[in-house]
Amino acid sequence: MTHQYTLVSHALCPYVQRAAIVLQEKGVAFERITIDLADKPDWFKKASPLEKVPLLKVDDDQFLFESAAIAEYLDETLPGRLLPENPEERARHRAYVEFASQILNGIGSLYSAGDEIAFRKAALNLRAKFEHLDKMIDHDGPFFSGSDFSLVDAAFGPVFRYFDVFEDFSYTGIFDGLQSVKRWRLALFNRPSVRNAVSETYPTLLRNFLIKRNSWMTTLMAA
Repeated sequence: MTHQYTLVSHALCPYVQRAAIVLQEKGVAFERITIDLADKPDWFKKASPLEKVPLLKVDDDQFLFESAAIAEYLDETLPGRLLPENPEERARHRAYVEFASQILNGIGSLYSAGDEIAFRKAALNLRAKFEHLDKMIDHDGPFFSGSDFSLVDAAFGPVFRYFDVFEDFSYTGIFDGLQSVKRWRLALFNRPSVRNAVSETYPTLLRNFLIKRNSWMTTLMAA
């Protein structure tokens, strides 16, 4: 089969997952290739000004970069809109996609924390963001703004996936009592596009990555 789209990936990148989720939600065929970010090929460095994944190849010589731009390009050019038609609501959704990126930064602080104090501080900062989300999510669900899956949902699927692994060996209390967030997390966990955005080896790859961090989370894994 000839694929119109090629997604240039890294196995653990949450931003790649966003693009993969949107492609699957749109129901289009695509090829996925994985590169070694420690040994980037010359063609990749030429195509990606920031030398980051994801890249989306859309024809023989054109690449798109940055996950938000890729997601919106796909949403604008393929049927089945994932952003609202209302301009104000559309702007709100774009803002919460960025909010998801800030949470990913917070997750990086969590798994990089060198001691328990830093770990707990990072967990509290994340907790505050999810408390905000618990008030903003449509309480009828199951997704961010109700029954329709959106680009916000595509952005948060990779966020929650981290905790599916973290909770095997650590307790953070981040989601305690946040019933709307918990319901949303479960709905995303069960969404085929979210589940299929990573390989079956993702949990093992993430654990191996965490072991190499030599952080407080590494200590928790060894306990």
